[in-house]
This record gives sequence, structure tokens and C-alpha cells, in this order.
Amino acid sequence: MIETIRNAWKIPELRKKILFTVFALLIFRLGSVVPVPFIDSNLLSSTLNNMGGIFSLLGTMNGTAFSMAAVFALGVQPYINSSIIIQLLTVAIPALERLQRDGGEEGRKKIAAITRYVTVAIALLQGFGYYTLIRTQSGGALLDTAGLPGWWAAIVIILCFTAGSAFVMWLGEQITEFGIGNGISIILFAGILSRVPAMVQTMYEGIRHNLDGVTGEDVFNLPWWGAILIVIGMLALVVLIVFIQNSERRIPVQYAKRVVGRKMYGGQSSHIPLKVNMSGVMPIIFAQAIASLPATVGMFFGKSTDSEGAWGAFLRVFDTTSVVYIVIYFLLIVGFSYFYSTMQFNPVEVANNLKKNGGFIPGFRPGKPTADFIHKVLGKITMFGALYLAIIAIAPIITGAVIGQQRLAIGGTSIIIVVGVALETTKALEAQMLMRHYKGFLE
Repeated sequence: MIETIRNAWKIPELRKKILFTVFALLIFRLGSVVPVPFIDSNLLSSTLNNMGGIFSLLGTMNGTAFSMAAVFALGVQPYINSSIIIQLLTVAIPALERLQRDGGEEGRKKIAAITRYVTVAIALLQGFGYYTLIRTQSGGALLDTAGLPGWWAAIVIILCFTAGSAFVMWLGEQITEFGIGNGISIILFAGILSRVPAMVQTMYEGIRHNLDGVTGEDVFNLPWWGAILIVIGMLALVVLIVFIQNSERRIPVQYAKRVVGRKMYGGQSSHIPLKVNMSGVMPIIFAQAIASLPATVGMFFGKSTDSEGAWGAFLRVFDTTSVVYIVIYFLLIVGFSYFYSTMQFNPVEVANNLKKNGGFIPGFRPGKPTADFIHKVLGKITMFGALYLAIIAIAPIITGAVIGQQRLAIGGTSIIIVVGVALETTKALEAQMLMRHYKGFLE
């Protein structure tokens, strides 16, 4: 990866793209530390950190911006939720499906515009929910409005959250167009990495508390050998993720010889590459967004897992350490893996293209038998990739619930996203370098 970046830096055009991406991420990090008006960010941060559960997970995905109630506190979550809704509606509504399939570039622009509008609407709802949570659960984090009415402070806070989310969405689109890789994934990548220093500090304090013999209900106590095991486990996860991400099943294809004029074409052998994890990190991101919906709904009513009554019981059922949350999270990852694989790869279309070009899979007749075989192979590979994603995502959650430390609950998800985005960005750089170094047939 370092060698790829070094080679890309030597190409002026790619150097500009890298610098643009870095500059955009600097703007994102700047907006992630600028708090909205009328909020004591330090008091709110300590309150949300003590609440733990889903709020720790949201804080990890959005960086320090969420716990500080910064301008970019909502991050890319509204855009991700909007993308989920539009993609599901595209499958369910024939008009949207035709617009995506037959609309060409103009159709894609219309769907992108609809996604933006839905993002702003979701950001307004989530901003209202976050404000309600701050007002009811923050323990005095709302500052004195200096004589201004309370409804005015609420409008300012909600609009700041909404504007920040819309700007993050626009920034991600600019990175995609003028930078390197997928902009939304890069921003999510940066948000997770911004939490690394805090995680290292937490681990260091846990080891120090263990050596000094400090105990208590709210004290994070970590033995030195536990820290070593955590580091080794993370490195093993990185190796496994890299191995699976680069794995693929190659279906052999043979092209029949044919004579066109005085020339003979075909006769060569090729293959159809099927990635084991074809959908990348998107099932993890989408499943996390859906699994956090109960906590988001609770935010609208200013409730948390510490609340009494039915609301508190409901949110504790869907807390990140509960069995219900783990099962739903697992099933959502598997479901979105199949959803994305079917959207990205159509066995019938591949079989028809092979038939038109005189290609066939040895042992299978062209047409429907070939499509059925590809569909069968795709189903097996997708199942393996989905289980791989789901197990790595929930393993740290189960470990954290067993040993009673929720700080470990976000490890697998974060590592999958970080490593997956890094690999995808590296491949995008390599593809652009290959395109620029290609000399053509005449040279």
C-alpha cells in the first residue's frame, strides 16, 4: 500500500487527487471539533461516554464529533440511511427501477438528487432526536441562551446538525469525483481512525489501573497480557480480512473458434472472477445503520438504556451487548451481503453475454444451464462472504459482553471498515496508475 501511494505521488494528476482528498479530510476533521452553539461539549462528551452501548458505537463511526455535539456530529449516517431507503425502493417501485436501469446518466443523476433530498430530511429528524437526547439526558449540557427563547436555541442546534450532515454528504461526493476512492467510505474511514488515539489512551489507562491495583465499578482494568492479546487479535483480523478481500473463485470459460472474413477469432481460455466478499464493507455499514434505529427512535423521546419503564427496557433489549441486537446485526449483515451481490452481479446477463460472444463454461450448455450454474456458485460464495463479515463483526461484541467490557464491542466492525476501505482505495489508485501507464497498441 505504501509503495502504491509512493508511485502514485510521482504522477502529477494523481498527486493532485491525493492532495484534494487530504484537504477534504482536513476540512472534515475541522468540522468534527467545532461544537454547535448553546451546548457544553465537554459535559456532553463525558455523559455520552458513561452511557456507553449504542452511543459508543455511534461515536466510533462518527469520530469524536458525535460525543462533542460538533457541526458534523451526524456524520455520514443520514446519507447511509438515505441510500438504504432509495436502494430498497428501487427494487420495490418499478418506476425507480426503470429510471436506474434504463435512464442512463440522466437517470443516475435523478436518483442521486432524490437521495440528497431524503438525506436532508433524515438529518432533520436525527438532529431533532439528538437535540431531544441532549435536552433530557445530558445533565445540564445545554448552556444559557442569554435571554433567547428555548425554541430558537432548538432551531439553531437542529439546523446546525442538518447543515453539517448535508455538507459532509457534499464533501464525500467531491472526494468521489475529484479525489481518490469512494468519498463516503473515506470519510467514515477518517472518522474511525480519529478515535485510535483515544482507544490507545484507554488501553494505557486500563493497564496502569491494573498495575496500580485501582478498582471500581467505572474503572477500566486491563492486565498487560490482555492488552497483548487484543493487539495480536487485531493483527490477526487484519491478516484475515486482507486474505478474504483478495480471494476469488474463478469460473473457467472457453471461447469457440469462429471465422470472420479471412481471420479466425476465439479459441482462447479465460475465466469469470467472483470475489468472495463481493459487497465489500457496505453490508457492515448498512447493518450498523439499521441496527441503531431503536436507539435513534429513543433519542426522539429523550430516552436511553438508563431510563426507567417500558422505554428503558425496550432500549436495553436492543443495546449493543444484548442477544437480540447481536442476532439482528448478524442477520442484517447476511441479508445485505446477498442484496448487494444480486445488485452487482446478474448471472442471467453474464450467461447471455457469454452466449453472444461464443463463450461457454466447460460441462454446461450455453443459456439457462450456464446461468443456473453461475447462480449456484454465486450463492455459495456469497454465503461464505456473508458469514465471514457477520462473524468478525459480532465476535468482539460477544467478547465484550462476556468479559463485561463494552469498549471491545466496536473492534471488529471498525477493523473491517478501515481495512476494507484501505484496500478499495489502494485498488482504485492502482487502476488509475495502470490506465495512465498504458501505452496502447501502436507504441
